[in-house]
Amino acid sequence: MPIWMQTAFLLSLSNLFMTFAWYGHLKTMNSKPWVIAALVSWGIALFEYLIMVPANRIGYTELSVGQLKIMQEVITLAIFVPFSVLFMQQPLKLDYLWAGLCLLGAVYFIFRA
Repeated sequence: MPIWMQTAFLLSLSNLFMTFAWYGHLKTMNSKPWVIAALVSWGIALFEYLIMVPANRIGYTELSVGQLKIMQEVITLAIFVPFSVLFMQQPLKLDYLWAGLCLLGAVYFIFRA
């Protein structure tokens, strides 16, 4: 499997954990004190870091740090939109499309030869 694909897969998996760590508590722990939500989020974020660090180390063997960052941002939006709509039950907004198009521009500029 190509390095960029391994990196994208691992970053997607880590981003899933990150999204739940950052936003999942807003729905599932709304009645708990913030410190409890923070501790649970840190626990979830540990798994995110255990996947994200190897992903970036693998990716950095062939990609620049800028390319890794833009790849992460594209993955973040691709994970966040379904999470927001399906898990958080937020409306799907056209603004996500515009944000995605802006990110495509970033991908073009950071990956061009």
